[in-house]
Amino acid sequence: MTLSLCGLGVSNGIAIGRAHVLVRGELEIPEYAIPDEQVEQEVARFVEALGKAKQQLREVRKHIPRHTAADVAAFIDTHILMLEDSTFSDVPIQLIRTRLCNAERALQSQRDAVVAVFDEMDDPYLRTRRDDVDHVVIRIQRVLLNQKYDPHDGMEEGLGGRIVVADDLTPADTVLIQHKGIMGFITEHGGPTSHTAILARSLHIPAIVGVHHARRYLRDDELIVVDGQQGVTLAGVDQGILEYYGRRSQEAARHQAALGALRQEPTVTVDQRPITLEANIELPEEIPTILRVAAAGVGLYRTEFLFMNRVRPPGEEEQLHAYLRVVHAMKGAPVTIRTLDLGADKQVDGSRPKSPLSTNPALGLRAIRLCLKSPSLFRPQLRAILRASAHGPVRLMLPMLTSLRELFQVLGIIEDTRRELRRQHLKLDEHMPVGGMIEVPAAAVAAHAFAKHLDFLSIGTNDLIQYTLAIDRIDDEVNYLYDPLHPAVLSLIYQVIKAGRRADIPVAMCGEMAGDPRFTRLLLGMGLTHFSTHPTSLLEVKRVITTSDALALVKPVKQILRSTHPEEIDAMLDDLNEQ
Repeated sequence: MTLSLCGLGVSNGIAIGRAHVLVRGELEIPEYAIPDEQVEQEVARFVEALGKAKQQLREVRKHIPRHTAADVAAFIDTHILMLEDSTFSDVPIQLIRTRLCNAERALQSQRDAVVAVFDEMDDPYLRTRRDDVDHVVIRIQRVLLNQKYDPHDGMEEGLGGRIVVADDLTPADTVLIQHKGIMGFITEHGGPTSHTAILARSLHIPAIVGVHHARRYLRDDELIVVDGQQGVTLAGVDQGILEYYGRRSQEAARHQAALGALRQEPTVTVDQRPITLEANIELPEEIPTILRVAAAGVGLYRTEFLFMNRVRPPGEEEQLHAYLRVVHAMKGAPVTIRTLDLGADKQVDGSRPKSPLSTNPALGLRAIRLCLKSPSLFRPQLRAILRASAHGPVRLMLPMLTSLRELFQVLGIIEDTRRELRRQHLKLDEHMPVGGMIEVPAAAVAAHAFAKHLDFLSIGTNDLIQYTLAIDRIDDEVNYLYDPLHPAVLSLIYQVIKAGRRADIPVAMCGEMAGDPRFTRLLLGMGLTHFSTHPTSLLEVKRVITTSDALALVKPVKQILRSTHPEEIDAMLDDLNEQ
């Protein structure tokens, strides 16, 4: 009998092979008191373990093949930097000294405190940064517990063609998987924006995460199928299933080859309407991925990663360095940098007293609201972005705008910052475009007013949909209500596009809806001309664009906009996509 296990497909492709079930012993963290006279000895033990953990990661980095893309090594570097940050290098030492506890307990206490902050986060990408915390902490704990270091740790030689089934995998594990020729992997935990998932996509390894209890149901050495697109794992497969997935694998390879041929083709519709197709990134290390798909630029560069896993926020120079890495790597293509989008539940400034935890962080002090209330956080970022603009085409984007009063306040701060840089004789682009994200229904309704004072607008559909429909898209109890085709959502999107057209400024879309090929023709018919997608979706969206007649889509799309019946909208969209 065939067994089907469902998870979240994070890297497309089909893998057929025998399972290698990876079993690693669970860590038991001891807890005991340290006498005063042995505290410094315990501190020294922790410092030594920290050094050994860093050396282990450097060893993994040295074994990355030279032909591997630079972004792969950068994920290992991220974990090395976390080990060097005061969050894990200094705070556990303070806990050993103040609590007189053993190093393992001090490290675990710090881990629990950091993870608790991440667990409260609203943003899925930021929330999955807790995985990096666990990966780093476990590595140190294994050293403290005198567990023998094995760089392969269960992934011995002779695993070529196998599929790894594990509780979780670190970026270092994923590098080893690719190096050993393993076909794919399944994990019981993890999310689509974890570094391991991003790395799997970059390395083109079919992968599924969140397959609960996979190691309980899958036997070592049994033949399994991993469908990374559907997020399905099959065991106990018969010949018919194997032949079906064999054909799908061949079809997928042909489809990918056809998409690859589109890379250097212009992004124009059948009726010769040029469309701008850019990519979203979270990390500078993802630049090689977007260059491989020939994106026209970076439509959304999320800067939050710079502020996470640390006690104090990054300074101006550190931020400038990070932004310039992206600007220089894009070689003249535009880069849209979004200012910090954190919330009251995500404290990053060690010098700022903690605010009371919001009962609803999504509606509280977050994004531009937090930046306006915390100039010590906002001004260094503005200075870094403005200075980066002197080195290439940089655009600044403001998240979660709600009112014109708020916008005028931000524009005033930006102008003050420009004057300050001029006085210091620091270079900047005096005409750097400033745009706003439209992700609050109030801003969408008033888009015509915002458009008069901004150089561009960008629709953030993820938040716009959840705010419009009053649902939390990451809450399993209500996320079934998350509907991009709800008439109210479509109406708001259309209003924003019209407002941009009337003000003669570009309107982009950078939410998940822009990267879903099912909605591409709908958006083209509404008049959208700027898309920014996840790099892995870009060529698929480009395929739909280049086979669509934008002018011919206008009339059927207006019919969809007039409809109020969900079933009718779905049927009309299917018809639209079959044209």
